[in-house]
Amino acid sequence: MPERGRFRLDGKVALITGGASGIGAATARAFVEQGGSVAIGDLNADAAAGLAAELGERAAAVALDVTDAASAGAAVAFATGRFGRLDTLVNCAGIGFVGTIEETPAAEWAKLFAVNVTGTYLCCAAAIPAMLGQDPAGGSIVNIGSVAGLVAVARRFAYCATKGAVVALTRSIALDYARTGLRCNVICPGTIYSPFVEGYLDRFHKDNKEETIAGLHARQPVGRMGTPEEVAGLAVYLASDDAVFMTGSVVTIDGG
Repeated sequence: MPERGRFRLDGKVALITGGASGIGAATARAFVEQGGSVAIGDLNADAAAGLAAELGERAAAVALDVTDAASAGAAVAFATGRFGRLDTLVNCAGIGFVGTIEETPAAEWAKLFAVNVTGTYLCCAAAIPAMLGQDPAGGSIVNIGSVAGLVAVARRFAYCATKGAVVALTRSIALDYARTGLRCNVICPGTIYSPFVEGYLDRFHKDNKEETIAGLHARQPVGRMGTPEEVAGLAVYLASDDAVFMTGSVVTIDGG
């Protein structure tokens, strides 16, 4: 028998939140390419179904509202029912807002925390019992944070706060479950050119979009924004058995 290649996901099953676009979609594609099966969870059920159809029999779509505990539980049940187990949860679902504390309405603050933090919590809370109750027990949680959770970014007050919370949440889960076979790590990307960024540009920089794009490229020391596929490659590694000694890690991928 040939030796198993590195970073393979053969026989592993993942639930990916926000899986129909951007980093989530790139991660779904990468997991299938590496031999895994994916449940693509997204609020946009049609987009999730389209991507699942593209990826074939080892992909399936499930409607998922990460802010709703019942929806998170149903998505985990769908993944385990369809593919037999759950080895990986990738929390990609997230939203952003531009503004200082004075420019951030309480409603926007609450909305960001509901999706970025509570959504991550609810999906982890739904997935962990399934991971610990299967044979063999355990799995890998990969949270998508941001460098904005590690350093301040101007006029990203609420977003920075939510991503800092995701980093802390990740470390706490990693420590509490370190001896169970369950790992939890967080990827902190720099600016990734994706539908997430496109949406923020359309909402907050409609009148100076091209200038803002140039500035976003320039603020990475390497001179460009990252791609969803580059983040997806790191998610594959963290989900694979090659990363079994990694838990509680905060991994930046930010062009310097």
